[in-house]
Amino acid sequence: MRKAYRCRAYPSPEQVTMLNRTFGCVRLVWNRTLAERQARYRAEGRSTSYKDTDSALTAWKKTPELAFLAEVSSVPLQQALRHQHAAFRAFFSGRARHPRFKSRSGRQSAHFTRSAFRMRAGNLWLAKAAGPLRIVWSWPAVDLSTLNPTMVIVSREPDGRWFATFAVDEDPPPAPPACDTVGIDLGLKEFAVTSHGDRISRPKNMERHERRLKHYQKMMARTTRGSANRRKACRRVARQHARARDAQRDFLHKTSTDLVRRYDVIVLEDLNVSGMVRNRRLSRAISRAGWAEFRSMLEYKATRLGRRVVVIDRWYPSSKTCSACEHLLPHLELGTRRWQCPACGTRHDRDLNAAKNILAAGLAVTACGAGVRPPDVRPGRPAAKQEARPAREGPVAL
Repeated sequence: MRKAYRCRAYPSPEQVTMLNRTFGCVRLVWNRTLAERQARYRAEGRSTSYKDTDSALTAWKKTPELAFLAEVSSVPLQQALRHQHAAFRAFFSGRARHPRFKSRSGRQSAHFTRSAFRMRAGNLWLAKAAGPLRIVWSWPAVDLSTLNPTMVIVSREPDGRWFATFAVDEDPPPAPPACDTVGIDLGLKEFAVTSHGDRISRPKNMERHERRLKHYQKMMARTTRGSANRRKACRRVARQHARARDAQRDFLHKTSTDLVRRYDVIVLEDLNVSGMVRNRRLSRAISRAGWAEFRSMLEYKATRLGRRVVVIDRWYPSSKTCSACEHLLPHLELGTRRWQCPACGTRHDRDLNAAKNILAAGLAVTACGAGVRPPDVRPGRPAAKQEARPAREGPVAL
């Protein structure tokens, strides 16, 4: 299993110059390869293989105008070609959008494999660098001197911060069983409500970060393009974006880690985020909720600790079904937060009732042995609806 350790890096002025030159060469190789790939497809209708791009890179280094590509390590350049080839495979398989050109104002990164770096007494030495790269290790339980990374990624964020990421292949031991299951209903008023009644709220500092970001964006809009004040304002906006993003990821990491450690089986609902953001009144709140990233964190952390994440069908009526008698309401307004079942008289909290139904549907999926529905398969009846007692629709005689 691949695991990554990301920590702050503080390169020297000479290393900054070397890394900036490497970033520029990586960006040039990516953009030029992408442009020639698109031109070849439009002119000849043929795709470009990785072998073709590798041969083209070798030829570029022999030309006078691109001879400077040989001054940096060849490994990040080769990795850029591999990443672009993998990006097009993901695009043609329908898993990603079309690769785009890289900009010098965005995040810059260079990937170094084993042949382009070495670890010596806990110090990182990069190819073409005169000295070790100074990093701040943030994991006291992990000895950096014994780390055996397969790849090192050096990146520079738009706000000016430098990072070094160590990719390590390791198989951690599974966690002891927790002997408990949970269903989670994700929402906007509360970030998550569990079937046990726990309510997880969004951090209160997110509103403060968003207000400051709005303020800095207004200041940047008043500056002149190309001026020094414009560059300073862009740096402040990028730094505030990073603060908001780091606060969001910190909250998602802590929440997902706590859930994975406490429960053996975690059941979620497959939310149609791309369709939900079409609601003009809720699109902003839905976009900043981070549901997709939270689900991704749960899945890879559950795999690492030997847990299981079950995702039920998105069309399962979890909010409209009574968790006590399974009576199905014909209609339930979005603003209705509490309702009483007309069949059994049980009063329900909307989110808590949905979390209980999600857990029941997930356990039914686990019991019948069905897996999560692949994105390209449309079965006639989802596994989440194969319950022993289906929900009843319509009025019930008392």
